[in-house]
Amino acid sequence: MQLSALDWTIIAGYFALALGIGLYFKKRAGSSFVEYFASGRSLPWWIAGTSMVATTFAADTPLAVTGLIAKNGLAGNWFWWAFALGGMLTVFVFAKLWRRAEVLTDVEFIELRYSGRPAAFLRGFRAIYVAVIVNSFIIGWVTQAMLTVLRHTVLTDLPEDSWIDFWLVIGMLGITGVYGILSGLWGVAITDMLQFVLAMFGCITLAVVAVDHVGGIEALKESTIKNFGDTQVFDFIPDFGSAAAWMPAGVFIALALGQWWATWYPGAEPGGGGYIVQRMASCKDEKHAFKATLFFQLAHYCIRPWPWIIVAFAALSMYPELREWALDPDSTNDPGAGFPMVIAELAPSGLLGLLLVTFFAAFMSTISTQMNWGASYIVNDIYKRFVRPDADDRHLVKMSRIASGLVLVLGAIAAFIMRALSISVADAWAILAALGGGLGSVFLLRWFWWRVNAWSEIAAMTASIVLYVAVKVWQDGLAPADQMAGQYTSLIVATGSLGIWLVVTFLTAPEPMERLTKFYKKVRPDGPGWAPVAANATETRPDGNLGSMITCALLGTGIIWLMLPAVGAFIFGEYGKGFGLTAGAVACALGLFRLANRPLQTTGPYSL
Repeated sequence: MQLSALDWTIIAGYFALALGIGLYFKKRAGSSFVEYFASGRSLPWWIAGTSMVATTFAADTPLAVTGLIAKNGLAGNWFWWAFALGGMLTVFVFAKLWRRAEVLTDVEFIELRYSGRPAAFLRGFRAIYVAVIVNSFIIGWVTQAMLTVLRHTVLTDLPEDSWIDFWLVIGMLGITGVYGILSGLWGVAITDMLQFVLAMFGCITLAVVAVDHVGGIEALKESTIKNFGDTQVFDFIPDFGSAAAWMPAGVFIALALGQWWATWYPGAEPGGGGYIVQRMASCKDEKHAFKATLFFQLAHYCIRPWPWIIVAFAALSMYPELREWALDPDSTNDPGAGFPMVIAELAPSGLLGLLLVTFFAAFMSTISTQMNWGASYIVNDIYKRFVRPDADDRHLVKMSRIASGLVLVLGAIAAFIMRALSISVADAWAILAALGGGLGSVFLLRWFWWRVNAWSEIAAMTASIVLYVAVKVWQDGLAPADQMAGQYTSLIVATGSLGIWLVVTFLTAPEPMERLTKFYKKVRPDGPGWAPVAANATETRPDGNLGSMITCALLGTGIIWLMLPAVGAFIFGEYGKGFGLTAGAVACALGLFRLANRPLQTTGPYSL
């Protein structure tokens, strides 16, 4: 497919604007270490929240959603919808605690909560693991997705063994690196806003064009059902009674009720973590951190997915082979490629440039965040903590820019390896989810139980890896028909890890009361698990609303899980169903607002 002059103009204008934002914020980012990584703790909620949404809208996500639907229908998206409860707990329970902690990174929290050599080791190890391994892995798979987009839109005639597409994406990494290194988090966040607006506009436009191309919504439904081979392609909840059911009821329950706490996954960490914590820590105050995270969760689950889903259905309608690719375990074809295939076939001049910019924006917003986030670990939790604790702001800003470039280079190397080994986006998602299995329970309970110590987290990390390898070896030794669903194996790893770290916790000494009291006074965590510490800090009063905030999180999850199918019902003309689901969501919202606006025992952030 050839790009017109209009397409090139749109693409060039986007890159120029992104670079301009980076140059504009260069001076501000260089003023201090906290300014570079946390925007001077001055981000308003709407910028921080949009930045969170933009970061999780990567080049791989529309492709991944298309692949999930091609294989398992709409309900295949429960792989990530199941994280909603954990996200709402972050909003109502953890956002205020993270902001009070005043950390730059989530691993800095380790030495705020624990003490001694075990805590120092854990902080350094987690920083290296996330910044070097996890971060590079994410950059690698996002780059893989961008390669898929290029090969199925403007580079369709490229030989399979050609690396031209890879070097073009490396050029985009270089442009992203320039503005990301110069501008710090302020520039990243402002660019994220631009990129999110462009990406959403492009995906919505493509969805409208695709539906029109196949003859409207009813024609879309008919042809999609025919090519999928079963009517459950449009089921929000899997049809457990169907002969073609891909997910038994037990697996679904395990996924919906276990995924949110059992697995650590970037952007959906139990209790919050990663770049979500970085954005919360960058907000003006607790109230802004709360609103930013609430906006992120609602936009992430209720607003953003449907344009992708509609295009995925259109792709399945237009290309029956996607279903065959998804079901064939030996196929080397990626069913997620259906999304860019729709672009290549339907986008006229101008719209093609806009849709390419959509993916460029999604790609670059994720890369710039990974750079800044990964560099924050290297500088704050390794260099400043262990190498130059006395370094001044000017030196730290210099090292931050060097570290940002290093993260980008490591990510490019990971992308090269994944390209050479043909590791797909779906494989990368599964590998990272497996590596994070079993960590969620300790990440949650460390906030609410004084007895959790550094050895608890070390044991959880070690146990989750060992158990994952053991379960995988066991399952790989069985016939395919005898192997358990991945959701069951994840729960085995998570519950096994939970049991092991609890035993280790009771076999090791608790953290010193001095450290626990200092943490309690600063963060003011709620719940009976802090009773022994609270007795030593009688002047400190937590908010005292943990129960009502957990209820708010449950109601917020209800809003998401009701509005998701409600939006789909309205799109497909099922207005009675849509209004019924919306009424349920409104009832949840009214209950949530009533609970969230109750007066607190102490001054708190939760007035909506």
